[in-house]
Amino acid sequence: MEKINTTTYHDELNKKNILHLRELLDTLPSFCSQYFRGIQEYTSSRTRIAYAYDIRVFFEYLHDNNSIFKKTSIKEYKLDILDMITRLDIEEYLEHCSYYTKDGKEYMNDERGKARKLASLRSFYNYFFQNEMIEKNPAALVKMPKLHEKEIVRLDPDEVAILLDTVESGENLTKKQLQYHEKNKVRDVALITLLLGTGIRVSECVGIDLSDVDFKNNGVKIRRKGGYEAIIYFGPEVEQALLDYFEQREHILPSDGHENALFLSIQNKRISVRAVEKLVKKYSSIVTSVKKITPHKLRSTYGTTLYRETGDIYLVADVLGHKDVNTTKKHYAALEEERRRQAAKAVTLREKR
Repeated sequence: MEKINTTTYHDELNKKNILHLRELLDTLPSFCSQYFRGIQEYTSSRTRIAYAYDIRVFFEYLHDNNSIFKKTSIKEYKLDILDMITRLDIEEYLEHCSYYTKDGKEYMNDERGKARKLASLRSFYNYFFQNEMIEKNPAALVKMPKLHEKEIVRLDPDEVAILLDTVESGENLTKKQLQYHEKNKVRDVALITLLLGTGIRVSECVGIDLSDVDFKNNGVKIRRKGGYEAIIYFGPEVEQALLDYFEQREHILPSDGHENALFLSIQNKRISVRAVEKLVKKYSSIVTSVKKITPHKLRSTYGTTLYRETGDIYLVADVLGHKDVNTTKKHYAALEEERRRQAAKAVTLREKR
C-alpha cells in the first residue's frame, strides 16, 4: 500500500531549519550543542538559527581580534573560555558589529541589530551560568542599546483601495510584468486581499493549505509564530477574492509534493515568502514611492484599521497573534494618544449658553 505524505509545509520548514542548525553547530565549539538542546523546548527552530549565527559572529570576532583566542581554532574552544571574557570584551564586540567586513562582504548593524546580538549572548551566557557551569556572566552587565521608536509605516485607506485596483487592473505595470499579470491576477488579488483583510504574517499566509480554508464559517486555519494553530476569520471581500481564486486553482496541476498548497508560484509549487515580498513590492511601488511597503506593512495597515474601528487593543492583540498586549500597545501608541485626545473633547461639563 502506497504511503501518503502527510507532512505539512511547517513540518518541512522545521526539518530544513533543524538540518541548517546542525550545519552551523559544526562550525562552533562542541559545548554549544548543549545550549541549543537546552533551549529547544521553548524556542522555534528559526530563533535557534538566528542565535547560532550571532554566537558564531561573536566567536569569529574573538578569534580575529584577540591574541589569546587566535592561537586556538574556534571548534576547539572549551567552555572555560566564557569565564575569560570580560564585560569590556562584549562592549568592544558590539562596537565592532556597527560595521565590519568578512570575506569581502560589508556588514552593518544599527541599534536593533546590536540589541539582538546582545540578547543572543545573554541567553547563551544565562544558560551556562544558571546551570552553574561558569562562574561569571558578563553579558548580563552590558546595557542594552537604547532603541528609538520607529514610525509605523502603513497604507492610508485610499492607498489600500488604489493598491487593490492596481493588482486587479495591472495599470502602470511594465510590458514584462503585464505578461505574467494576466495569469497571476486572480491569485495576486486573493493573496493581497487576504493579507490586508486579516493581518496574518507572510509566513502564515504561504503555509495555508487548501483544506485550511472554511467557507462555511469564513475562517482560515494558520500556524502562528511559536507553532500553535489559530483560526482567523475573514469578511465578504476576502471571501469573494478567495472564491475566485479557488475556482481558478481547481484547473491548475500542482507540482509533486505541492498538491495541498493554497497559493502556487509560476512553477506550480507552493509560493515562497520571498515571492510574496516581491509581488507586494511590485504593486505597492506603483501606489506610493515614499512608503516602503512590505507584507508586514500590510499587517500594520490591518491592525491600524481594526483598532480605529473597534478601539479594542486587546482584540487587535488577539487577532494579530501578539502574546503580550504591550507589544500591540507599543506599535499603536500614536493611535492611543489620538483616542485620548478625542476623549478629552467627548465629555461636556456645561452646555454652551
